[in-house]
Amino acid sequence: MGHCVGMRCDNRRVARLAACLVVGLVAGCGHHPASSGTPTVSFVVANNQLNFAVEMMDGFHSGVGQVGGVKDMVVGPPTVDGPKEVQLFKSVPKSSRDGVAVFTLSPELFAAPLSSAVQAGVPIIAVDNPPGPGMHVSLFVGNDNYQLGQMLADETIKRLPADATGKIIIGTSTPGVPVLDLRAKGMRDEFHAKLPKVTVVGPFDTKQDVVANEASWRVLVQSNPTALAFLGTGDADGWNLAAIRKSTHGTWIAGAYDLDPRSLQAVKDGNLLIVSPEHFLKGAIAGRLQAEHAKNGTALPKGWILTPGLAVTSANIDAILARQASVEARQKWFAAQIDDILTHTQDHLRPLPAV
Repeated sequence: MGHCVGMRCDNRRVARLAACLVVGLVAGCGHHPASSGTPTVSFVVANNQLNFAVEMMDGFHSGVGQVGGVKDMVVGPPTVDGPKEVQLFKSVPKSSRDGVAVFTLSPELFAAPLSSAVQAGVPIIAVDNPPGPGMHVSLFVGNDNYQLGQMLADETIKRLPADATGKIIIGTSTPGVPVLDLRAKGMRDEFHAKLPKVTVVGPFDTKQDVVANEASWRVLVQSNPTALAFLGTGDADGWNLAAIRKSTHGTWIAGAYDLDPRSLQAVKDGNLLIVSPEHFLKGAIAGRLQAEHAKNGTALPKGWILTPGLAVTSANIDAILARQASVEARQKWFAAQIDDILTHTQDHLRPLPAV
């Protein structure tokens, strides 16, 4: 099975991958270590092109590779498409029961499919977006996104006077997605607590489509010419806000999430603050856990493995640029952290109801 991290798939390519899953993973059926053949674990993602997903995909492949003797398959639609992702997911547990990790931005569509897979004995790990109570998924690997919201607010607060007044505009590219809603709430609450004279407005819908996202932010910037900061909950928010700030010679603060190369360059240029949810780390943990379970029968932990975020600013941008230059550099950077989390898992576990 080939590994398809970061590829630019068209619909026909996605269809071929789905067919490949159905046919090619049949050999690995039982969720105990395979008695013959090479076990295969899979990762179904919400999108196979945007940075946040590619980081997770790279991490998953790396984590599986650390175990050795296990194949991995990573698939997802070329754009965020919940129904298409569900189709791809359904093709995996029907043909392989060696382990499936799932990252989705459409959790409401996955309630029944995930529940059915778990009841059929498929080892499932939810990544980045927590599972709902009806899904019966017992392991989640992800951030405290409320805390990530606080982190971006804190980086903004450091750059404003203690008695600052004015507006801070918050936007979110996908309203209703729990992880993004929590980031927005974390920002709002932190500003209210630490800059009580500031007026926080939003979150506004800044659209998922990259072009529409830029247009949405341009309208917000034009409508709020004296705002102190514009902060987004997603990745496209970052490089689009930075481009607008640069083209308009803005003095306001721009902030968002994830490690798209355009956003990293904007941080280097002084036009953006970002918080990285460290998606590579999440993917690597999920991949290694699934591979160890598939190969050796190692029991999956139960609960929420909490993974940290990282503020990326002018203080550490050069180190992060070097880290992001290759998968090998990221593997080296995260190696000790991954080992610590998986060696002392109980220290990093929270109960699922706390998600």
